[in-house]
Amino acid sequence: MKFFPNHGDSIVRTLGILVGGLGLGAALMYVLDPDRGKRRRAIVRDKARSGAHEAGERIATGSRDLSNRARGLAANLKSRKKSLEPYDRVLEERVRAELGRAVARPASVEVTADAGRVRLAGAVQTGEVDDLLSAVRGVPGVQDVENRLEVYETAEEVSSRPASPGVARWEPVEADV
Repeated sequence: MKFFPNHGDSIVRTLGILVGGLGLGAALMYVLDPDRGKRRRAIVRDKARSGAHEAGERIATGSRDLSNRARGLAANLKSRKKSLEPYDRVLEERVRAELGRAVARPASVEVTADAGRVRLAGAVQTGEVDDLLSAVRGVPGVQDVENRLEVYETAEEVSSRPASPGVARWEPVEADV
């Protein structure tokens, strides 16, 4: 059922033009008012500049975000492309780097690696074993961990054990005063 059977589309179009014209006239009257028009134009100009500046900031932020995400994705794909099994020496050094975060005396732990299998030997405190093993398992390239650690109750017992071969042991040096 049509309200305007003969010329419905042209009437709607005419009403749209009329409402648009009234809106444009009101906007022009608002901006071109002789008393307050200058202030209103300044406000509109300032808001337009602010909006353009904010839009530019958002575009720049989005661009940086997209660029950083693309770099991260590329680095992730590149790392997956590399062999997952690092050389044994590199794996040993990675594990040794984690030792300092997991145990109080990393020099007392010997690390050897063979095709992703890491062997830990030496002396550690009771409370450090779980942290050490979980830290080593989290190192990229570690497939399995063989635990040959000697567990002691106190730090004094651990420090009385000799350092692992090939690991520099820190000794305090007394200065001549």
